Amino acid sequence: MRTLAELDERLSRPRDGLADDLGKLDGDIMILGAGGKLGPSLVRLALRGVRASGVPRRVIAVSRFSEPGLAQSLQESGATVVAADVADEEALRGLPDAANVVFLVGAKFGTAGREHATWFTNTYLPGRVADRFRGSRIAALSTGNVYPLVPVTSGGSTEDGPTGPVGDYAMSCLGRERVLTHFAAEYGTPLSLIRLNYAVEMRYGVLVDLAQRILADQPIDLATGQVNVVWQGYANEVTLRSLPLAGAEPYVLNVTGPELVSVRQAAEALGEALGRRPVFTGEEAPTALLSNAARCHGLFGYPDLTLTELIGHTARWVADGGPLLGKPTKFERRDGKF
Repeated sequence: MRTLAELDERLSRPRDGLADDLGKLDGDIMILGAGGKLGPSLVRLALRGVRASGVPRRVIAVSRFSEPGLAQSLQESGATVVAADVADEEALRGLPDAANVVFLVGAKFGTAGREHATWFTNTYLPGRVADRFRGSRIAALSTGNVYPLVPVTSGGSTEDGPTGPVGDYAMSCLGRERVLTHFAAEYGTPLSLIRLNYAVEMRYGVLVDLAQRILADQPIDLATGQVNVVWQGYANEVTLRSLPLAGAEPYVLNVTGPELVSVRQAAEALGEALGRRPVFTGEEAPTALLSNAARCHGLFGYPDLTLTELIGHTARWVADGGPLLGKPTKFERRDGKF
């Protein structure tokens, strides 16, 4: 993957299972937050999956579409584009009905000093959406940040284990889950909750963060010495394939890669590919934010790009000066302040 066109194609390339699962659904698919970090690739994957399924349905992409040309690009790909701010009550009421809704809207960065806005976006707004689409099937993006830091020897938090969010962002995301669960119980709305832990592609993610620091000769803090990462295309696929699993008792699914990734070892591999020696500071703490995605892998198999492949693609992309989204993950933060 050397160009944006190649990256977009790879992110939106469906596997056979996606077509089969989308074929089980009735009605259209609406994606709320289609203009965000992962929205465009998820829309394109849904379009290709729908075509492969042989069951005609609309894929409706909803966003404010602040990025120039994105709405037109998605429309040319086959999406039904609706420019709307779902935080506006009138705009939300005016959206077309859809049997299946993928909810991607969320706020992470800039929490400090704007906690009220974070809670509005991550907790209050999902309730308004769930009320508007009470008759739909909903797959909602959540985060592994709802879990506490756990020992690196634990294998990671499981869906049946305790939550323990740290900081306003993580707490508001657990609030999102609780509010959506309330509406699922109140109206019988089928719901799936996707607890995603560090998706990566060539323009953003933990590996991009590390590669940029290596090239800039900036020290890499090892306090958070272990992380999870997962290919964004796989995370998109699982989110869509979770729709048939949704129930009034919400189906909760951790989505991440199968490995416990050593930050030191990943940085050293990136440094070797980049021809630079990484600089480290600090020592690995005994705990980290880690998820166990065995349930996901049992259902959908392993991600179709391995960690080694992701490291190689990321190193080439960053070394070549490929475009980046400029959205660092801040994975090293242990206080929940993003």
